[in-house]
This record gives sequence, structure tokens and C-alpha cells, in this order.
Amino acid sequence: QVQLVESGGGSVQAGDSLRLSCVASRRSFSLYAWGWFRQAPPGQEREFVAAITWCGGSTYYADSVRGRITISRDNAKNTVYLQMSSMKPEDAAVYYCAARRNSGNYLSRYEYGYWGRGTQVTVSS
Repeated sequence: QVQLVESGGGSVQAGDSLRLSCVASRRSFSLYAWGWFRQAPPGQEREFVAAITWCGGSTYYADSVRGRITISRDNAKNTVYLQMSSMKPEDAAVYYCAARRNSGNYLSRYEYGYWGRGTQVTVSS
């Protein structure tokens, strides 16, 4: 079983930057890719933000964040990061880290088998 723990959430102002981190509890060789998803106020769908493959480092982004958000990973630390810049009020959400053991549709939350508990990000205008 893989446990994921997010950190780095907080309150920022529009235009600020923030970096989220996610650490896996076991070695990353068993994981194929990581993803970040976010969920705005209750009732909304958990939406895809970004994903990265563990070995090759291929990245995927939602159109709404492309150019402002960068996903990266540190294999030695079993850690994936989400660097957010030029933040907007609509970026406010609970951000979840996810991991998967296989390739496929990286944008689909249903294909990720492991999830963290989330970290809250608030953006004031």
C-alpha cells in the first residue's frame, strides 16, 4: 500500500506563487505516474490539474493552468511538486496528490489508485 501526504497549502493573494509537495511512503519504482487534482467547494467535480510520469518525466496539464503551473518530481525523495504562479481566485481548492501503477488516460481521476488527503489552497483577490 502506498500512502501519499501533501503539504504546502495555504492562503495567498492573487498573483502570488505557491509550491505544493507530495511524498510517497514507499519507493517510487512501483508507481508509473503521479497526478495533481483539485476540488473546489463541495459538490464540484475533482478536476485534473497536472500529471507526470515517474521514469521519463513526461508532463500533462489542464488547459486552465498551462503556463502557470509546473509539475516536477524528485525520484530520490519519492516526492512530486506542483509549482503554481500567477495564482487566481479560481485556483482556490483542495489539492489532491494521486499516483497510479500504469499508463493510460492521465487526466482521468478514476484511473489513479492512490490518493492523499488533500491540502487546502485559498486565493484572495
